[in-house]
Amino acid sequence: MGQNKIRIGIAPIGWRNDDIPEIGKENTYKQILSDAVVAGYEGTEIGGCYPTDPEELNKEVRLRKTNIIGQWFSGYIIRDGLEQALIDFEKHCQFLHAVHADVVVYSEQTYSIQGNGQCVYTEKPYFSDEEWQQLADGLNVFGELALKYNLKLVFHHHMGTGVQTKEEVDRLMAMTDPTKVFLLYDTGHIYVSDGDALSMLHQYIDRIAHVHFKDVRLEPLEQCKKSNKSFLDSFLHGIFTVPGDGVINYQEIYDYLTEHHYHGWIVIEAEQDPKIANPLEYALMGKEFIEKLQKNKVLNNFNHV
Repeated sequence: MGQNKIRIGIAPIGWRNDDIPEIGKENTYKQILSDAVVAGYEGTEIGGCYPTDPEELNKEVRLRKTNIIGQWFSGYIIRDGLEQALIDFEKHCQFLHAVHADVVVYSEQTYSIQGNGQCVYTEKPYFSDEEWQQLADGLNVFGELALKYNLKLVFHHHMGTGVQTKEEVDRLMAMTDPTKVFLLYDTGHIYVSDGDALSMLHQYIDRIAHVHFKDVRLEPLEQCKKSNKSFLDSFLHGIFTVPGDGVINYQEIYDYLTEHHYHGWIVIEAEQDPKIANPLEYALMGKEFIEKLQKNKVLNNFNHV
């Protein structure tokens, strides 16, 4: 990946959802890879329907002249302890290295409610001081291991987990080694959690090594909060969408990333029901909107010369 170069990719979650496997089950990983290429993306993250054989995946990626970006890892450092968690994590890194990925997306899933029926707006879990220390120490070890496989560990703050809010991200960033543990900046998750997508970006631009652009529809979000919906029910109700189809100001975010020389992937990600939101249609919408952001940035720079 070239220095100071932003690459635009997409997550397979618009086609298939790993938390609800029956959603989009008609969409194969080959279809996802092909649709992403048709829509003009440079790569995709890995979903649960992708093959676990590196040779098979590499062949299909090579045929389409595309790239693998990274993959989610559900971590249980707190629940399982470092020794067991490390075994699982190293296997994950070995696979990602074999398919030429750039990042390993880490989420601590101990006590997570994102996959069950609890209200995601009022019942999120919290960690004790001892658990925070256990997590931070473990992540430093994981991050060092990831680097040995030419990967960056990017921590994903996520609704319904113990590291969701900016305050919790602040604590995690303060307790971890900035040369080993990086931040995945997810616009949608922090907006839903805190109502503000910019503060985290401004504070941690030097720690951000991966970006998810996920937009938020305000009216469905307010409805979900009032009816105490779970995370899964909320995205099925339509709180998330591709950039440009919601309330987040992406021009300001994109401009800040470029002006501060962010180099890495921006991944379009929007959990939606593919029977309602056609995956290719929304992939095209997201890519066209990113191109609009890029053109506006160039025009703004020209006008200020």
